[in-house]
Amino acid sequence: MSNVPIPEGLKEILLGFTIEVIRNHPRNICDFALQYFAELKNNESKVKGQKVKFNNEAMQIGSEDEDEEFVAPVINRFARRVSVCAESYDPDNEEESREPMVIHFKTDEQRQRLLEACKYIVLFKSLEQDEFFRVLDAMFERPVAAGEHIIEQHEDGDNFYVIQSGIYDVHVMDNGITRLVGTYDNHGSFGELALMYNTPRATTIIARTSGALWCLDRQTFRRIIVKNNAKKRKMYDDFIQTVPLLSSLETYERMKVVDVLVPRQYTDGQQIIAEGESADDFYIVESGQVRITIRRPTQQEGEMYEVEIATCTRGQYFGELALVTNKPRAASAYAVGNVKCLVMDVMAFERLLGPCMEIMKRNIRLWNLEVKIEPVGAVDKCLRSL
Repeated sequence: MSNVPIPEGLKEILLGFTIEVIRNHPRNICDFALQYFAELKNNESKVKGQKVKFNNEAMQIGSEDEDEEFVAPVINRFARRVSVCAESYDPDNEEESREPMVIHFKTDEQRQRLLEACKYIVLFKSLEQDEFFRVLDAMFERPVAAGEHIIEQHEDGDNFYVIQSGIYDVHVMDNGITRLVGTYDNHGSFGELALMYNTPRATTIIARTSGALWCLDRQTFRRIIVKNNAKKRKMYDDFIQTVPLLSSLETYERMKVVDVLVPRQYTDGQQIIAEGESADDFYIVESGQVRITIRRPTQQEGEMYEVEIATCTRGQYFGELALVTNKPRAASAYAVGNVKCLVMDVMAFERLLGPCMEIMKRNIRLWNLEVKIEPVGAVDKCLRSL
């Protein structure tokens, strides 16, 4: 398939359609697509009067007739087209990487509050420590008044926002009707999609109460976060193709897995999972070794000791048994030397690894059959069912 030429204009047409879907949130995408492409076909003769520009990732669309409406059976009309003034960005461009970084001075108290606010932001979890601190340096605090509009649907994105305090309502206008679709209550982040994909804002976000936000400007966001995501995708996609369990996934499935993997590092002897605890994560060993142990009773009643039953190395995984069976951890795992694992939380595991579930269940059934006869031998033979 790699030798099949891509028809000229296909990427631009699909990008334009994607932007309209994000902007309008149609109830029926098929009907929306039929009407969109029918209108596109009918207006071919008007293309010269519509000012369409393409710039790598970004697309600017304007219309000479700003009030033009399009009536569809399901969607009353397309919203007025708005320009997407997004600069193109090449993650591999070293010149852009050497540009001076933005730094906003912070007191010790402000920096501590910022660290707490950013602790659980998913976009920051895959950053190296120096990149993370560069992001913190570039962020600035913005006080917010009740009723203030932070983001307006269809407008260009300027900042990424991390919530310090306050309640923020998320609104979407659909068919001329504004709906409340979500609320952020004193934690979380928003505004990344428009910056990552060069699309207009998909929602309007209004402060219900007074509060404060930490803001990261568009240019810094793209230079650090977008570049990091591109690097992470390339590196982790190459890696997970070597993992037998994941090698059968389609390309788009692998990309979804890559996007949710979070690197974690462990030092020698550090416990990664504990036998008997509830299961929250699935682990793939990227580097180092992980020692797997189970507890066994001693001859004295009530006392237990740990027995090493297996070792996981690069490309092997552990922690899925409890997630598949919805039971507590059946074994403990410890780092041997310095270890780096790629970690997927339970919700992503259930959502994305459906195609691999039968393989894991089959290994678990093999474990259960053999463990009754020869516990240690069974575990050694069935390393991937741990």
